[in-house]
Amino acid sequence: MSALTHLLACLFGTGSWVSVNGLWVELPLLVPQVPEGWHLPSYLSLLIQAANVGPLALALAHGLRPGGLDERAAVRGVLALGTLATFLLAFFWKETLVVAGAPRSVAFLVLAFFLAAVDCTSSVTFLPFMARLEPRYLTTYYVGEGASGLLPALVALVQGAGAVDCVRGPAGRNASEAVPVFRPARFSPEVFFLFLSAIMLACSAAFLLLNRRAAAEGRVRWPDRKERAEAGPMAEAGPMAEAGPMAEVGPMAEARPMAEARPMAEAPQPRRRRSPLGLGTYGRTQVFYIFTVLAWSNALTNGVLPSLQSYSCAPYGSKVYHLSSIVAAASNPLACLVATFFPVRSLRLMGALTALGSGVGVYIVSMAALSPCPLLVNDPWGGAIMVAAWMAFVLSLSYVKVIIGVILRDEGHGALVWCGAVVQLGSLLGALAVFPAVSVYDLFASGDPCNTPCL
Repeated sequence: MSALTHLLACLFGTGSWVSVNGLWVELPLLVPQVPEGWHLPSYLSLLIQAANVGPLALALAHGLRPGGLDERAAVRGVLALGTLATFLLAFFWKETLVVAGAPRSVAFLVLAFFLAAVDCTSSVTFLPFMARLEPRYLTTYYVGEGASGLLPALVALVQGAGAVDCVRGPAGRNASEAVPVFRPARFSPEVFFLFLSAIMLACSAAFLLLNRRAAAEGRVRWPDRKERAEAGPMAEAGPMAEAGPMAEVGPMAEARPMAEARPMAEAPQPRRRRSPLGLGTYGRTQVFYIFTVLAWSNALTNGVLPSLQSYSCAPYGSKVYHLSSIVAAASNPLACLVATFFPVRSLRLMGALTALGSGVGVYIVSMAALSPCPLLVNDPWGGAIMVAAWMAFVLSLSYVKVIIGVILRDEGHGALVWCGAVVQLGSLLGALAVFPAVSVYDLFASGDPCNTPCL
């Protein structure tokens, strides 16, 4: 039964970001068929950041009224909306309306906003729900969350999205110049969006089964809203927070007075909370450090570097670009899988891996800034180093995020709510920081996959 729960947790995590990741990998097939053209990615970035208002509002509501947020109802609504939006996208993504005298992909943009809201809100609803299960299932959830980027990438690879041929002759401006031409896809975007809808439906089924298993096993009796409000902030840590590994669970354990567990001469001492986070295991400085690293790692992995991936990889060729995309997508669940067997909680290791990932990220940004002529652009080692850099970057920072998730899971339900909020805040700040450089000031130049002007 434990293996089945692991499978359900993984499948549940897959639905967290699969919709937005699917939109990104499908862009090469969508862009030629929509009036926005290659401006569509910038519109999509803005919609995703606007959708961050939802999860931040939920986190604020949780902070103002602890215990008043039932994430189970929120998860049901999020999954229903995500399943419906991806299904409708398969039929209406090409529909246009005339706005301000020009055709616009209104249906696609509206549905994309709903999908972005679904995926962003999953950070502050899916994680707190996982606190209802045993801690060992959280890392499995992270494996599924990483797979939410890998699955669409693999399907898009089979589909042929973004595959480019260099054609010489009539298509070029002269006979000696080659121009990039996208290959026809093996199946249409409609089929791809139906696949995303099926993933969301499977995620919904996994959530319903997980919810039943959590209630049936009775491993964690979660207090209702009134009980949580009366118990105060310590209730956010859950009923198992202060119990040892051999503690009793159930009505008899709740009714047993504390005097039976301790000598009469030893009065119970109240736990001295060192910080406002969960059980107070970490001091205020450590809490600030943990959340700063969490925000920084998500700013890099979800905001800054994805916007620059084409600039850093395309000059080395389309094969390097596609290989780096797949390697990066596969590195995320791989890091989560490693964390499943080695759930380290060391703050020093977290800092060392963050420094490593940030250093590799600086190299990737530097190569993107040098595009279309980065270092070793005409050398096979240049492409190999870039693929290895993307793998090391995603592996290190993904493991950091899992470490933080394990730490905050130990601190209880409320800590995971703030974990999701900081994830979204970091992603928002990273995207806002890089957007003007890419889309307003044009500080990065794209490489031509068919004509390399570098000597």
